[in-house]
Amino acid sequence: MPGTTDFPQKPIILVVDDTPDNLMLMSNLLKDRYLVKAANNGDKALRIAVQLPHPDLILLDIMMPGLSGHEVARLLKLDPATRDIPIIFLTAMASSEDETRGLELGAADYITKPISPPVALARVETQLKVKAAADFLRDKNEFLEQEVQRRTREVVAIQDVTIHAMASLAETRDNETGNHIRRTQHYVKVLANALRSHPRFAAYLDDATIALLFKSAPLHDIGKIGIPDRILLKPGRFTPEEFEVMRTHTTLGRDAIAHAEAQLGMDVEFLRLAKEIAYGHQEKWDGSGYPEGLAGDAIPISARLMAVADVYDALISRRVYKEGMPHAQAVQIILDGRGSHFDPDICDAFETCLPRFQDIAARFADSDNDIAEKAVALAHALPSA
Repeated sequence: MPGTTDFPQKPIILVVDDTPDNLMLMSNLLKDRYLVKAANNGDKALRIAVQLPHPDLILLDIMMPGLSGHEVARLLKLDPATRDIPIIFLTAMASSEDETRGLELGAADYITKPISPPVALARVETQLKVKAAADFLRDKNEFLEQEVQRRTREVVAIQDVTIHAMASLAETRDNETGNHIRRTQHYVKVLANALRSHPRFAAYLDDATIALLFKSAPLHDIGKIGIPDRILLKPGRFTPEEFEVMRTHTTLGRDAIAHAEAQLGMDVEFLRLAKEIAYGHQEKWDGSGYPEGLAGDAIPISARLMAVADVYDALISRRVYKEGMPHAQAVQIILDGRGSHFDPDICDAFETCLPRFQDIAARFADSDNDIAEKAVALAHALPSA
C-alpha cells in the first residue's frame, strides 16, 4: 500500500552468541516462524539492535569475549531506542546469583543450555506476546496523551478567543484603545512575576495563576459595554449623577462574566479571576474605592495588581480629550498612592519594574491612527448639539 513502511511482517529475533554452532541451532529452530538476525559478539549486536526495524526480541548469550551479555543488556536498556526490546538470556550458568543479576539488568527470561527446542520456542512466543501487548498499551497511551494535549490546546484557544472577543466588544464602546488592553495585560504579568517570591504573595502567584491573570486582565473594563454612550464617551468631567452610573461598570462586568460562566454550567478558573478583576479593580487600599469600599487584603490580589496597572496606563496614555502624562509624573502619582490607593508592597514592586513598564508602554504605544479612529467613533456616538 502506498505510504506504508515496508517493514517485515514476521517478528524479528536477534540471536547473539559467539559460538557458530549455537547460532546455527537457534537460527534453524526459529527461521520458519520468525525473521532471524545473528551477531557473534556484543558490539555487532548493539549495531544491529539500533537499526530499523528494531528486533522484537533478543536472545543473548551471557559468556562472550569482549562485551559480555550482561554488559550488552545494560547498554541496550540505556538506549531509548532499544530499552523496550525484551531480552532472553542464553546461558549455561544456572546459579540464582546469575539469574538475579540478569533480571536486575532488565532481562525478561532465561533459556538454559543445552537448549530444549520446545521450551525455547514456548518462551520466545510468550515474550513476543507480552511485547505485543506492551507495545499496544504504549501506543494507546501515546495516542491518548497526544489527544489530551490537542484537546487542551483547543480549550486554551477557546479561552483566548472568548476573552479577546469580549474585550474587543468592550473596546468598541470605550474611548480607550485596544493597546490599553495589551499594555495593562503585560503590566499585570510583570508585577505578578516581581511579587511571586514575596511572603505575602508567594502562595498565590504560581505559574498557573500568573498565566490566568494574563488571560483575564483584558476583561477588566468589560462592564463598560453597559454604560450609556452619553456618559461613557463624555470628554469632560462627569457630574455626580453620571459618575454614579459610571461606577456601575464594575458590577456590570462581574455580572456579565458570571452570566457567561452560568451558561457553561460550571465554575471556570480563568473566569473567576476575570470576575475579581472586573469587580474589584476600582477598590482602594484604604477602603475609599468602589463598588464595595473594600480595604487592605480584603481586596483580591488580582484586583490590586490591576489597579496599579490600570491607573498607570490611564495617566500616561493620550486620549481624544487629553494628552498623556510624562512617565515620571505618573510614577510619582502611583507612589504617592502607596498605602492609600494601592497595596504598599505592589507599589514597591512597581517601582522596581519601571524599566519594564516603560518598555511595554513603548512596545504597545497608541498610534495617531488609533487616537483618530477613537475620535471619529466618539463624534459619531455622541448626540449632536
